[in-house]
Amino acid sequence: MTQPNSTPDPQPVSTTVTRNAIFIVATVNEDAASRAAVRAWCADVANLARAVGKRVPGGNLSCVVGFSSDAWDRLFGDPRPAELHPFREFGAGERVAVATPGDLLLHIRAEQTDLCFELATQLMTRLEGAVTTVDEVHGFRNFDMRAMIGFVDGTENPTGNEADHFTVIGADEDPEFAGGSYVLVQKYLHDMKGWNALTVEAQERIIGRTKLQDIELDEDVKPSCSHSSLTTLTDANGDEVKIVRDNMPFGRPGSGEFGTYFIGYARSPAPIEQMLENMFVGRPAGNYDRLLDFSRAVTGSLFFVPSQPLLEALAEREPSLAGAAVSSMHTSLDSQPSSEPAAAPGADGSLAIGSLKGAPRHE
Repeated sequence: MTQPNSTPDPQPVSTTVTRNAIFIVATVNEDAASRAAVRAWCADVANLARAVGKRVPGGNLSCVVGFSSDAWDRLFGDPRPAELHPFREFGAGERVAVATPGDLLLHIRAEQTDLCFELATQLMTRLEGAVTTVDEVHGFRNFDMRAMIGFVDGTENPTGNEADHFTVIGADEDPEFAGGSYVLVQKYLHDMKGWNALTVEAQERIIGRTKLQDIELDEDVKPSCSHSSLTTLTDANGDEVKIVRDNMPFGRPGSGEFGTYFIGYARSPAPIEQMLENMFVGRPAGNYDRLLDFSRAVTGSLFFVPSQPLLEALAEREPSLAGAAVSSMHTSLDSQPSSEPAAAPGADGSLAIGSLKGAPRHE
C-alpha cells in the first residue's frame, strides 16, 4: 500500500505523536498586498520549522499548513484540488457541526511547549498585517493518551505506510495535487459536570469501548448509536476506511472550559464528512452520537494540505484572471447545504465509500 515513486513528499501529516500542539486558524486580509505576503510566506514555513527544531533535535517539531476553498481561489486560482470545498454543516437545532471562518490552518506539533510557541511566533510574525487570527488553541497530551472525557483517543489510527495510504493523494487520483491531503478541524466544548455524573458503564456505552482497558465492546453489547459505531466506516468491499486523528485536549479550568480539538487527515474529505453526518444526523437519521449530548462543536473548517514541494512552489504562483473570476462561483455553489447524505448506507450496512473518488486504493 505504498505510494507511487512519483508522488511528491507530503507535509508531516502523520508524524510522530507529540505531547503538545498549537492550532491556529486565520483569515487572509482582502488586499492584494496581504495575499502576496501569504504566498511568499509559503516558501518560509519549512525553513523556519527546521531552524527552530534544530534547537532541540529530539523535540519532533513539525508544522502542517492548509488552505480553505475560498482562500485557494483568492491566493492561487486554477487549477484547484479536485475535492476542496467549503466546510459542510450537518445536523439541526442544538446539535450542529457548524461552519466557521478560516482561510489558513497551522498545525504545529512538538514534545515541548516552547518549541511550538517559538515556531508559532516566528510564523505569525511573518504574516503580521496579512492575516487575522480567528481561533487559536494550545493543546496538550493527557494522561495515558486520554481525551478530556477520560477515554483513550486515537486507538484505531493507521500508522506507517497504512497512514500514508489513507491520507496522501496518489499520482493516479489528482495528479497536480499528488502528495497532498485534506484536513478537517472542529473545536468541541464538553459539559464535564454532566459527563462525570454518568456511571462508567453509561459512558462506555456512549463511546463503545471500555474506559480503563480501552477494549471495544462486543457487538451484541455496543449500541448502534455509540461513538465508535457511528465513526467506523467500510467501503463497498467491506474494508474499513480510516483517517488519521491527532486530537488534543485543551481548556481553562478557571473559566470552566474543557474541550477537545478534533483534527482529522484523509486523502478525501468524504470519509470525515460521512462520519460527521453519522454523528450529527444519525445512522439511520435520528440514531445520532449520544456523545453530542455532552459535547458541542463551536468551530468547523476544511482545508487542503499541499505536498511539501507544492507548498514551497506556491510562493511563486499568482491566481489567473480566470481563477479569480470563478472564486465567488465556487464559494456560492459549494457552500449550499446538501439535500442528500454524503453516502447512504448500503443494504449490507456498508457506506459505499469505495465508489467515491477518494476511496481507498488496494495496491
